[in-house]
Amino acid sequence: MGRVYLDHNATTPLRPEAREAMLRAMDVVGNPSSIHAEGRAAKAIVEKARGQISEALGASGADIVFTASATEAAALACAGRSLHGAEVEHDAVGAWVDPVLCADAQGLVATVTPAASTLQYANSETGVVQDVPRGLALSDLTQGFGKLPFGFDWLGIEMGLISAHKLGGPKGVGALVLRQGLDVQAQVRGGGQEMGRRSGTENVIGIAGFGAAAEAAQRDIADGKWSRVEKLRNILENALAAASKTTIFVGKGVRRLPNTSCFITPGWKGETQVMQMDLAGFAISAGSACSSGKVKASRVLGAMGYSELEASSAVRVSLGLETTEDDVMRFAEVWAQKLKKHWCRAA
Repeated sequence: MGRVYLDHNATTPLRPEAREAMLRAMDVVGNPSSIHAEGRAAKAIVEKARGQISEALGASGADIVFTASATEAAALACAGRSLHGAEVEHDAVGAWVDPVLCADAQGLVATVTPAASTLQYANSETGVVQDVPRGLALSDLTQGFGKLPFGFDWLGIEMGLISAHKLGGPKGVGALVLRQGLDVQAQVRGGGQEMGRRSGTENVIGIAGFGAAAEAAQRDIADGKWSRVEKLRNILENALAAASKTTIFVGKGVRRLPNTSCFITPGWKGETQVMQMDLAGFAISAGSACSSGKVKASRVLGAMGYSELEASSAVRVSLGLETTEDDVMRFAEVWAQKLKKHWCRAA
């Protein structure tokens, strides 16, 4: 049996469409800021991708500013704005905001002053999807984009963060989505690229892959492919629940990303589960990819009211379009076996 990758919220496999677009872009020699034919050819690749992403995101009334990551985009969006946020935000946003907003036991944030606040669209650890208010200053769209049907324009938000490698594009390229007419202060200065909002030669190859991946991801949503993944997620949770009556499925009572299951088995440390399942051939996570290497309880779960013991006993399984029912049932079987051994050692 080969390895089974169940950590798609951390990063997704590169889509064939993205790979092909990137290979073509590698043969284009020009700098997109140059005005000669070679430069215009490179610029055309960037602008094609900008259009593909705008179309896939439903952002005809917005500007797409390419960055090196969603983390950089968050810095560009948040610097100097004194935005309010909640502890359930990703660290890339949480590092910049005043955490005065509160999440309930399901991870939902209800009391928001839109013009002064940031609110993620979907949480990377729990999969919980928020009810984003119109006029919101900023929303982290990275996990929802490519998995859920929504549009930047009809959400009515001011700014959004997106990342290529969360939807089948390459690592190392993201974007800040801005409502047209809104401006931000450049944090990287010198060259004046990206309409003066982010200096530095654009990652033409990565951007080409981002655009192709976004276009393909939108087709998958339109074709209903994530409905099959959601059914697999539910099959997985039912199998795990049958093996353990003490396991808690975080956010199960509210809307979640179709591919995401975060579950807590109190007393069985998340890091231990990750290592044991890794040795058994399954890649899962004990939190968001940016913090999974840190041996500490999840800040997000703590904000939802879980104890330190519970939060440190959580793991996340995030499925992909290529995940099969055999994959999830094999995972559930092996996980149950490891759990029995844990109970025997703890007795």
